[in-house]
Amino acid sequence: MHGDNDPSKLPRLVMVGLHLVGVLLATAILTTEPLTPRRAALLACAWVYFARVLATSFVFMKRGVDWTEAFQVGPFLLIIQVALAWLGARASAPWGPVDTLAVVLYVVGSFLNTGSELQRKAWKARPENKGHLYTGGLFGLSRHVNYFGDVVLFSGFALLTRSPWAALVPALMAAMFVFLHIPILDRYLRERYGEEYVDWTKRSKKLVPFVY
Repeated sequence: MHGDNDPSKLPRLVMVGLHLVGVLLATAILTTEPLTPRRAALLACAWVYFARVLATSFVFMKRGVDWTEAFQVGPFLLIIQVALAWLGARASAPWGPVDTLAVVLYVVGSFLNTGSELQRKAWKARPENKGHLYTGGLFGLSRHVNYFGDVVLFSGFALLTRSPWAALVPALMAAMFVFLHIPILDRYLRERYGEEYVDWTKRSKKLVPFVY
């Protein structure tokens, strides 16, 4: 669906609606008892991520969203929101340096994702950039720095639960980016931008800045 420039509002609404169900369930799980610092932080993480996905779906993302994607992404986000809330609600460890690190990772990852999208949107809004590939700003760190931001933020989100099982979430997300989403997007970018894209690949990393 890359390049379709189709608003496809109904599939988007379904996708975001399923995510909202997950956030509401997570809220119910985390508020069954008085809010501890951990529960409050997990609750904030859940709602901040939902707000960012909402902005991405209806402001930043111009391509079409079909029903297949809606029923893949929506339930996935629903499940991980509920899973992280459930695991975090069971944690008994007091707040400590590990949790502070988790929050820092969440904030940094959110900045990389949304900040890069804002930079790209502003650049593409200029008439002289129409039809050209954006490679500046945070996208100068890696070609898919927005995806990297998601991996970082969910690493923090998972760490906040203090459950080793939660590590499956960022691991699965990273695997999906590397083996599914990035190859599809790279093929589209190569076809659309040609030499601009090829030149970008020669001077940038794919996902992790300075590493991979």
